[in-house]
Amino acid sequence: MANPGISFVKTDRASPSVETNKVLKNTYMLLAATLGFSALTAMLSLVLAVPPWTYMASVIVSMLLGMFVLPRTANSAAGIGVIFLITGLLGFGLGAILSIYLALPNGPQIVGLAFGGTATIFLGLSGYALTSKRDFSFMGGFIFAGMMVVMIAVIANIFLQMPALALAISSAIILLMSGFILFDTSRIARGEETNYILATYGLYLSIFNIFISLLQILGIMSDD
Repeated sequence: MANPGISFVKTDRASPSVETNKVLKNTYMLLAATLGFSALTAMLSLVLAVPPWTYMASVIVSMLLGMFVLPRTANSAAGIGVIFLITGLLGFGLGAILSIYLALPNGPQIVGLAFGGTATIFLGLSGYALTSKRDFSFMGGFIFAGMMVVMIAVIANIFLQMPALALAISSAIILLMSGFILFDTSRIARGEETNYILATYGLYLSIFNIFISLLQILGIMSDD
């Protein structure tokens, strides 16, 4: 599971509506571009038939870039290159996972359902946060606590290898990432997030983790 690494600290003053709309526009444009770029690198990974360990290596490198490099470059043009590097790496690693699912007899259906489910969750939650203009900052503490519990469960299941626990973890991740989408979108809409590169990073990771978790759930529940 990739770590969103989002700060729960609110700024003291909201940006003017014009600036807020600009951040929203830039965020969704960059998000669409990074998702498209990830799809291209995932297809490249499928063509090259990279081994499964590529996924974990890509996640680790992208997490390090997100924690140590992106925050230092987010206020400059270099941040655009870094966010594309991060999302490209995640897409490339995702291709290794997709190759495993696509090899199943009903693999294309699983991938298609995961994609459709992810799109529905994101568009529904993001649209609700934008139209309702509700303040979801109260969710910050709950999301952080939930992340800690999930991390402990993930580490425990490395040794336990329990399908039921894996199913519970994936379900919990979807709920937490859904909370992140509401939380992050609300901050952007209310002018509390003024950096569209960091906003894109947070939303992208939420979408990425929801997609991976849906793949795991559908795979566990599959007869194959």
